[in-house]
Amino acid sequence: MRFLAFLLAIFCVSPSWAVHAYAQFGDIKYPPQFKNFDYVNPLAAKGGELVLVPPSRLSSFDKYNPFTLKGNAAPGLGSLLFESLLTGTMDEPATAYGLLAEDVSVAADRRSVQFRLRPQARFSNGDAVMADDVKHSFETLTSKQAAPQFRTLYADVTGVVVVNPRTVRFDFKSANPELPLIVGGMPVFSRAWGVQGGVRKPFDQIVTEAPIGSGPYKIGQVAFGRDISYERDSKYWAKDLNVRLGMFNFDRITYRLYKDNTAQLEGFKAGEFDFIQSFIAREWARGYAGKSFDNGLLIKRELKHGNAGDFQGFLFNTRLPKFQDVRVRQAIGLAMDFEWMNRQLFYNAYQRVRGYFVASDFEAKSVPDAAELALLEPLRSKLPPQVFNQPVPLPPYTSLDPKSGDTLRDHLRQAKALLADAGWTYRDGALRNAAGDAFSLEFLDNSGAMGRVVTPFAKNLEKLGFVVNYKVIDFAVLQKRLDVFDFEIISNRNVGSESPGTELLERFGSQAATTEGSGNFIGVRDPAVDALLSHVTAAKTRPQLISAARALDRVLRHGHYTVPHWYGGVHRVSWRSGKFEQPAITPRFYQPESWVTSTWSATLENRSSLAAAQRAEH
Repeated sequence: MRFLAFLLAIFCVSPSWAVHAYAQFGDIKYPPQFKNFDYVNPLAAKGGELVLVPPSRLSSFDKYNPFTLKGNAAPGLGSLLFESLLTGTMDEPATAYGLLAEDVSVAADRRSVQFRLRPQARFSNGDAVMADDVKHSFETLTSKQAAPQFRTLYADVTGVVVVNPRTVRFDFKSANPELPLIVGGMPVFSRAWGVQGGVRKPFDQIVTEAPIGSGPYKIGQVAFGRDISYERDSKYWAKDLNVRLGMFNFDRITYRLYKDNTAQLEGFKAGEFDFIQSFIAREWARGYAGKSFDNGLLIKRELKHGNAGDFQGFLFNTRLPKFQDVRVRQAIGLAMDFEWMNRQLFYNAYQRVRGYFVASDFEAKSVPDAAELALLEPLRSKLPPQVFNQPVPLPPYTSLDPKSGDTLRDHLRQAKALLADAGWTYRDGALRNAAGDAFSLEFLDNSGAMGRVVTPFAKNLEKLGFVVNYKVIDFAVLQKRLDVFDFEIISNRNVGSESPGTELLERFGSQAATTEGSGNFIGVRDPAVDALLSHVTAAKTRPQLISAARALDRVLRHGHYTVPHWYGGVHRVSWRSGKFEQPAITPRFYQPESWVTSTWSATLENRSSLAAAQRAEH
């Protein structure tokens, strides 16, 4: 009998039943008492060192608390120091297995979930992980002292109840099948973190105090703001647990931070770190070359995966009056010639992003089907007619549209007409409104890497009369401006999901649009979008989730809130040869950083080298 059927049968005769895992949809792959995940090597040797760079725009850090709004936290903290009640896997979506919790039980009405903690679970200071710590973590993360996105994420949790010292229950507003996964994935930290002399510091004032989590690593050597090392905890409580066996094998994991991509790549070639993921096609084609690659000292690979594609695009800040007319946003999008960029800049390495759920089942197709219409019809008065009677918008082919035969010049003419309809015409050397104000655009960037993309885009926009500025600022400054939505246009990437859900409230929900520090950079405040988001988060089956996500994608694409960029179907990574061993099986759903840090191991040479260095240090 399939495990899910067994689980559902139990729910039919009992108010709840404690099991080792929870699945939002479909079957649970691993049975109770399984030995280890298939994609790990349970006999992997421990030891050695991994040095890498974060796969983000982070160029410095100023805190060890990753849960507050102000400042930039050191990379690696979330995955190496903190753990949660449940843990996901890299070979099945929307399923999680007990980590801090030895079992999970969902009420028959799905209005609550209960977790029983493992008696052996320990924090890095040796204290047992207790239900009071779970409750404290939730109440802290949902307080005003933590970053506001947590309040959005856990908005449907009405309370946390300590049932007994090792059992905790989360109560929900409604029967949302994703909520057990959401609260099960909440980071748990000790009540002792930030307590000095019996006095607890306000959470937003806990900055450089070492976190007290239950993860496999502790903070080691630090060059504050630049480099940080994590040392494997020899007393890690879960090292022999089935959901951790064969994982987190390096004795030391170090992150190095660089101010720009050029310095980072040169540092890699010079041997300053061991592993890197590339996001720039030209750099991958031309920069990852030379003697070290030819002689095999550095390995360069394009790794396949089954992930949903990442969304990437230029985002408009629609809080600004200039971007509130959809015709203006559509006109700006018509001016980007992706095909030319792909040929001239990207070595034909990419495909065009079409919607918000890239290369997945959740991407809207042509006109709405019956299942989508059932969700859209009640919202007809809140939506433009084209949502119902026109195919979902596709980014235009600007070199030569294979369907219409249009060229870039044709699309610029269309853009000119849209701008005129919106009240913007070219006169006195610029695109102006009735009041005579010139239309200026400012693209913000932190590394300068988007400059070669913005430049040809800007030339096309200038043909329409826009005054275009491209501004490069430090990442810390950019982050502060993003937190308060002080920008016009930015480039942003969201990692794709095999089971999109509550995280979309943070990205597109009306409440997040007015919450500083949220991910709703666009500023979407649309009751129709909110209604579709509620359908996404309440979906009880995968077909329901697909229909709701497609309807949401359709409405957002008709809103022209972004100028879609591009995506690739592989992970481009490079590493230093002779230092690492990989498990025999590559998982289907993974990001390179977490795959390497959690499942790779060091060669004998690597282990010996670190051991010698540690002896010298002492």
